[in-house]
Amino acid sequence: MWIPLLSFTALPHVGGIYGGFITRKEVKTWYTSLNKPSWRPPNAAFPVVWTSLYTGMGYGSYLVWKELGGFTEDALVPLGLYGLQLALNWAWTPIFFGAHKIKLALIELVILTGTVAGTMVSWYPVSRTATLLMAPYLAWLCLATSLNYCIWRDNPETKKD
Repeated sequence: MWIPLLSFTALPHVGGIYGGFITRKEVKTWYTSLNKPSWRPPNAAFPVVWTSLYTGMGYGSYLVWKELGGFTEDALVPLGLYGLQLALNWAWTPIFFGAHKIKLALIELVILTGTVAGTMVSWYPVSRTATLLMAPYLAWLCLATSLNYCIWRDNPETKKD
């Protein structure tokens, strides 16, 4: 019982740790050169917030997995959507911080947010607790999307000849 619980809860952190390696360098160099809105959260808030969000979503996925009896046919959509949103989540950091593709990162973030909403809808009949554990994540993604949009709007890409 403890191994699946710990595994599901820890899994989202894998991408977060990888993203942290990319972000760490860029936050001190490229990111400081960008125009950002005054209401953005302080840089120190991001690791704390993401640790909480990853733990909540990971535990929520465990609850859904357990309630549906493991990787069953009934679990295909709820856990498939979860896996898709997790892959999209992990992809945002390399796009934004690694490749400096602000517009592409915004598009990816909109798709991610919709996928998280779909995941929550698919989880609701299975586990309301799991669904509620995703609510802060969805709220944070709305904030992140707004922030990404403002950064894109206020930092026009220079055209290369």
